[in-house]
Amino acid sequence: MVQVVGAREVEPKQLKAFFQLEEVQDRAFFPEWVEDLPELGDRERDFLNQVEAGYFNFLQSPPLLEKTIQLSVVSPILFLAGCFLPPFKVITEESIEIFDADGDFIVRGSIDILLLRDDLWLAIIESKKASFSVEAGLPQLLCYMLAQPEPERPSFGVLMTGGEFLFVKLVNGEAPRYATSTLFALRNKRNRDIYDAFSVLKQLMQL
Repeated sequence: MVQVVGAREVEPKQLKAFFQLEEVQDRAFFPEWVEDLPELGDRERDFLNQVEAGYFNFLQSPPLLEKTIQLSVVSPILFLAGCFLPPFKVITEESIEIFDADGDFIVRGSIDILLLRDDLWLAIIESKKASFSVEAGLPQLLCYMLAQPEPERPSFGVLMTGGEFLFVKLVNGEAPRYATSTLFALRNKRNRDIYDAFSVLKQLMQL
């Protein structure tokens, strides 16, 4: 009997059982979020300061829902990164469907934001409301990354809750493998994590 689930409901154990998806702990697997990150200019830092201030302002009037996150955090960051200009293209609500090898397990969903360059999937962005855990959203993002139409290419994704950013890399082979970056959090007062997260996004766009 064929089982169909929505990407929002899929569980990590199902991705492992039906798609043999494995997490990699070796940091050498995902160097793109650490090495040779681009420096930010003063204009970029000033703009990101405003995005951060706007996010904390919205927190004063909960609930901070998914659409609000997209408007107040995701869209400004993509604008600043030049994602709305050639050669990049942004598609929203892209439907996907993935099957296990036997066709007995199907996952269906809709990608919040798909970033393309020359019609190649460059990054998949999934945004969540502020109260949402990135751990809860990670299986959903991985489903979308598994749907990448060119499996010989690595897939990159970012999960944004407004206050947190998590980058993910997935590589297909005999079995798909993935790794995550550190969790960038706007509440981190020691570093300006919004600067670092933006640098990682720029790096992925340049690959």
